[in-house]
Amino acid sequence: MSHKLKVAIVTGGNVAERGVSLKSAETVRKHLDDNKYEKYVIELNGTEFTEQSTGAQVDLNDFSLPFKGETIKFDLVYQMLHGHPAEDGCLQGYFEVLGIPYTGCDTLSSAITFNKQACKDFLRTHNIPMAPSVVLRKAQSINWEEIKQLGLPVFVKPNKNGSSYGASKVSEAEKMEEAIAHAFQYDDEVVVEGFLKGVEYSNGVLRKDGEIVVLPITEIIPLNEFFDFKAKYENQSQEITPARLTEEETQRCQGYTRLIYQALGCRGIGRFDYIKVGDTFYFLEANTIPGMSENSIVPQQTRAFGWTITELLDAVVNETLAHFGIAK
Repeated sequence: MSHKLKVAIVTGGNVAERGVSLKSAETVRKHLDDNKYEKYVIELNGTEFTEQSTGAQVDLNDFSLPFKGETIKFDLVYQMLHGHPAEDGCLQGYFEVLGIPYTGCDTLSSAITFNKQACKDFLRTHNIPMAPSVVLRKAQSINWEEIKQLGLPVFVKPNKNGSSYGASKVSEAEKMEEAIAHAFQYDDEVVVEGFLKGVEYSNGVLRKDGEIVVLPITEIIPLNEFFDFKAKYENQSQEITPARLTEEETQRCQGYTRLIYQALGCRGIGRFDYIKVGDTFYFLEANTIPGMSENSIVPQQTRAFGWTITELLDAVVNETLAHFGIAK
């Protein structure tokens, strides 16, 4: 009888980020310790969860899996699905009802962080610098005067989406409506955010043995106008880890990361993005299920920190088991 933990690596989904999720899940499957874990990659396709290698369908009544003549009951779900329904908290509620431990943030933290504007509004009381922004909702009239006050250029992006899908930089007023319409293809809410000219940084964070560990910072130099999908996933950016910052700047940025992680009540791996203008780090957005493909930012930072990806994933699993009161 196997004493390994049975882990469902949940991935896929019906959103623009599906391909990224599948790559991230493969990294997790590859690097989770074979001696400790029995691993099953479970894809969300439509409304069905299926096991990747056999196509066997998960029973949604209890999230069990008929597999090779037996019924698999999972000890843990490792969430590696970017966007809806994992990164916005919907799946967490489902697993809570079933009593199945899952990695990462709970329903509330996920819902807040996935909504870019709600996350910024929540963090304002913590004195974290942020760019001015306006949220637009589909089927509601647009206050063009309010947008005009942001000046040009601005970033226009879906409020609840990731990987920069639907995002664009607008430098000419006559292109604003087109950019907003494009963003609305991905979400029913759109954020128009004031442009900050500076250098972009990203910083990963997690807990290990109850202590918050802030990873080295990555400096991002996009070859395009901004850190868009191609820059993130098609090698059209230069990423420098650790970032070229002074010790004082590093500590200040990492201090924001620690504060945001705690304030939002995050669990598992988080990644927070910033832009530095002058001496100020402005918070851009939170990622509670950040990309984990081999060349993604968090794996880069993990290696720079001196950990293997296996050590990183072990820390996440152990935190999850401790949170749900399960002995290792």
